[in-house]
Amino acid sequence: MDTGQHLIKEKEPQKVAVEVVLVPLPAQGHLNQLMHLARLISERGIPVHLVGSATHNRQAKNRVHGWDLSSHSNVHFHDFPLPYFPTPAADPDASNKWISHLLPTFEATVNLREPLAELLRSLSRTAGRVAVIHDSLMSFAAKEASSIPNVEAYGFNTCSAIFTLLFLWEALEKPSNPDIETLHKSLNNLSSKDCMTDDFLNFIFQQLETSLLDAGELFNTCRPVEGKFFDLLCQEPYLAANKKQWALGPLNPVAFYSKSTGWESSRHECLEWLDAQPNSSVLYVSFGTLTSLSDKQIREIAFGLENSRQRFVWALKDADRGDIYSNHDQVRRIELPEGYEERVKGVGMIVRDWAPQLGILAHPSTGGFLSHCGWNSCMESISMGVPIATWPMHSDQPMNALLVTEVLKIGVGVREWAHRGEVASSTTIESRIRKLMVSEEGKDMRKRAEELGAAVRQAVSEGGTSTAEWNAFLTHISRPQDIL
Repeated sequence: MDTGQHLIKEKEPQKVAVEVVLVPLPAQGHLNQLMHLARLISERGIPVHLVGSATHNRQAKNRVHGWDLSSHSNVHFHDFPLPYFPTPAADPDASNKWISHLLPTFEATVNLREPLAELLRSLSRTAGRVAVIHDSLMSFAAKEASSIPNVEAYGFNTCSAIFTLLFLWEALEKPSNPDIETLHKSLNNLSSKDCMTDDFLNFIFQQLETSLLDAGELFNTCRPVEGKFFDLLCQEPYLAANKKQWALGPLNPVAFYSKSTGWESSRHECLEWLDAQPNSSVLYVSFGTLTSLSDKQIREIAFGLENSRQRFVWALKDADRGDIYSNHDQVRRIELPEGYEERVKGVGMIVRDWAPQLGILAHPSTGGFLSHCGWNSCMESISMGVPIATWPMHSDQPMNALLVTEVLKIGVGVREWAHRGEVASSTTIESRIRKLMVSEEGKDMRKRAEELGAAVRQAVSEGGTSTAEWNAFLTHISRPQDIL
């Protein structure tokens, strides 16, 4: 009898201690952070499952940069069907740059709910625990996780801690807190609600209700950048109640650039061009994947760059649609002034395809970044020690810009948020570029940025604060199954 029982036990599948399921919002800045999260978790030997539509999984894989996805065999993609959703282009002439054209895409993701639940039930049979890490705007995943005993959910915040702190404080009708009130005043009393549309605010508040089911919260930030804001955030009753919080960032690779050991087997031509430029002499220009600028504003930027007489690499493409692989014949090609590219040849380079942003920021020739201040771009620039010329467009970007210029003091504002409805002149753009790149004040910003970058890289090194947070989180999700 004993022998028979022993044989039966040997045939039972051995349970994996923990498996992780990632549920990203289908927008590039969100997909990118969850992809980096997948890399870091898989490197610890934990199986990772990334769920989404076939289109958005393809986008995430095609745009991986800074590491080789093919070398991570324990990262698994699950393509779930979505019904038709509109994929209009962004309006380049809109004075409000909010990404309204993507709201149908976000709303369609509720259809991922049932296939996600089926995947979780399947994984829960062979894993001691399944940890679901979902974008904070995909919190339906928390409800599905809550219905299975050995599955638990964690919200992942793709925005800065300072924005999340002030957004929640405003949502809670500004309860008395001298520290937060002083911070808010130092940021020109900027309201996070002014940075989004009412439709999207409603979408966010719907997610907040379900996120109460989360067992904890993860943040792509670190103590050298936002330590005091993260501490204030963790004290907020809404977030702190029965939850753990971890600051794990930056998630992007922070390895130093090397010509001989570059991240890509086939290097982008702009990196080859950067090889020939002096150290810290090039301004990288990019407004992210969700910004569409008017022809008039593009002309002013073009002339501002040309008149500044600074070297530059300009990633010039229109905003992503909900499905970047559809409507190719309708994709807007942004026109530059006649003869422009010929005039700036040798000084400036225009990149119209996908730009390897991490490689550009890590390159020793890059000395500044003209940016919309999305949190991906901020963390990547900061971790590489590159100062920022700020030009926020929407959502958390205005607050990130103030973090860069007023708190960290590693950048200069180009177009202030108060003038967001106006076209910035080439004269203003030129003066701000020159201030960042060649003035004494700009040199001080660069020095502070380099020092902060070194502190951030230390945070993700052995013994660093972010590494300690990572170890604590992975230990937590790998703990023995709770005794009920």
